[in-house]
Amino acid sequence: MNSFWLLIAIPLASAAILLLLGRWADRWGHWLGVLSVGVAFGLAVSYFVQLRGLPADDRSAEIDLFPFLHVGSLQVDFGLLFDPLSAVFVLLITGVGFLIHVYAVGYMAHDPKRRTFFAYFNLFVAAMLLLVLGNNYVMLYFGWEGVGLASYLLISFWYTRNSAATAGKKAFLMNRVGDAGLAIAIFIMFATLGTVDYSGVAEGVARLSSGVTLAIGLLLLIGACGKSGQFPLQAWLPDAMEGPTPVSALIHAATMVTAGVYLIARSNPIFNANPTAQAFVVAIGAITLVMGAIIGCAKDDIKRVLAWSTVSQIGYMFLGVGLGGGAYALALIHLLAHGFFKAGLFLGAGSVMHGMRDQVDIRRFGGLWKYMKITWATFGLAWLAIIGLPPLSGYYSKEPIIAAAFDRPGWTGWLYGGAALLGAALTAFYMTRLFVLTFHGPKRWTEEIEHPHESPPIMTVPLILLAFGSVGAGYLLSTSVPDWLTPVFEGAHEGEGAHHLSHAAVTWLSIVVTVLGALLAWALFRRGTALVEQPAGALVRAARRNLYGDAFNETVFEKPGLYLTRALVYFDNKGLDGLVNGLAALVGGGSSRLGRTQTGFVRSYALSMLGGALLVAVAFLVVRLG
Repeated sequence: MNSFWLLIAIPLASAAILLLLGRWADRWGHWLGVLSVGVAFGLAVSYFVQLRGLPADDRSAEIDLFPFLHVGSLQVDFGLLFDPLSAVFVLLITGVGFLIHVYAVGYMAHDPKRRTFFAYFNLFVAAMLLLVLGNNYVMLYFGWEGVGLASYLLISFWYTRNSAATAGKKAFLMNRVGDAGLAIAIFIMFATLGTVDYSGVAEGVARLSSGVTLAIGLLLLIGACGKSGQFPLQAWLPDAMEGPTPVSALIHAATMVTAGVYLIARSNPIFNANPTAQAFVVAIGAITLVMGAIIGCAKDDIKRVLAWSTVSQIGYMFLGVGLGGGAYALALIHLLAHGFFKAGLFLGAGSVMHGMRDQVDIRRFGGLWKYMKITWATFGLAWLAIIGLPPLSGYYSKEPIIAAAFDRPGWTGWLYGGAALLGAALTAFYMTRLFVLTFHGPKRWTEEIEHPHESPPIMTVPLILLAFGSVGAGYLLSTSVPDWLTPVFEGAHEGEGAHHLSHAAVTWLSIVVTVLGALLAWALFRRGTALVEQPAGALVRAARRNLYGDAFNETVFEKPGLYLTRALVYFDNKGLDGLVNGLAALVGGGSSRLGRTQTGFVRSYALSMLGGALLVAVAFLVVRLG
């Protein structure tokens, strides 16, 4: 298992080859990109099997490849760790990532920059693998920044469109906010513990004061919110839809947005040591899952509905890792199941766009099931999975998190459990609305413009394979993952559960609110929706404007920063530059005027000497007489 560094090296080498060879690789470069991730997935499976064959306490392989940062007492090696937690992420990244790569061959078939796209795609996968395989926080941060760079390149891939270029910059800048929090947390770890290795931090966290662990936990949470698109740093994630649809699927299902959940799960010793830090994680998850669901109800762009769905579903994962104890595993089960059905939904949306000349407005669809039956069937299974109907995967992954939220002591159990239940009802509503308006009801598209048709096999085969995961992954994961992850979370103690509602009651409540949400959406939209904008209430207007999240950021951060920048520029131009330029003008003007006294005539010099002598004589007389 000492060769598991190849998991990173293979896609990274593929990206380098595709970028360095340039147009020489245009004809076959995309297949190299697919092959590299496929080989990485095969290796990941073999390493997973080897790891599974070891005793539970020995399921960990660690290697230090070379010194990375040795400055004074700071000793950081380029080290990697393959343990049960990193293994499940590696399988998700390479497995689902491979299917998305295959799909992208067909989706990007007519793009002249397809080779460059696959180079960035491979770079994205390599960076995410480094993030989850690093054995210390510096390696995690290295991969963290690599993911940020690759996401910028992919979101703004069609940079000639202003919207894509702006979305890429927005994602890059908002992620920098979170990255700053993560970086400061790493600095504090080294300053207080003298190490940034996972094992060293886990051993030393008991020596830290509650204030230090709270500071580190909150700073890690800021980093996680930035990368996973959680409140208050969620605004970049829906705009990331400006990139090609395979990018959306890779970001939302297998890579970038799961990084924040991984960070908190990997840092469980820090959060276990400080219940206040855990409470903040729970609160952020609950706020975000409701916010994302409300906004998703009001969107008409098929990809943006799914984007806000991701924001909401990641909120469930944050809720789980914040609850601690056994809920760590529940959050990761939902993360893995979400990887299957969300990839299926995004790739299904791309298939619809492929057959509808890149139309994204669900009000312009309708009746597409007759023309795109494979896409309809696979999308339908993913829809049933995400809303959590049994026996599909979302039921086994989301319902236990709702039950765990109700088990939280005191009034917070009712608050967070109620929020999770409300999110389930809203998810059923907006996802049913999306499914019905897209595939059912009367057709609302123009035959002279759109000619719906099924996508080619290279796009539909990944959809079919992901549909199997949407159906069965939840049950399989729920029966195997908790025991598999026990060595990673062995220090996570179960709190005293309040048991406000029995698990059976929570299960029935979840099913009832899900069915009611879906039936309401079916009743409202089975006959279609008006193409002309209708008068909307205050809540709908707020949801369409993302609950004023962008307006808040613009008012509180962007405009004050803009005004401050303008004031500093004015002060620099008129103040500092004015002082320097004024002194220069004074010296230059004075020297110019003094230069005029140098006439070259003896009479002028004699007159000046006489004047000087008279001044000296007068001064002497004044002094003597005084």
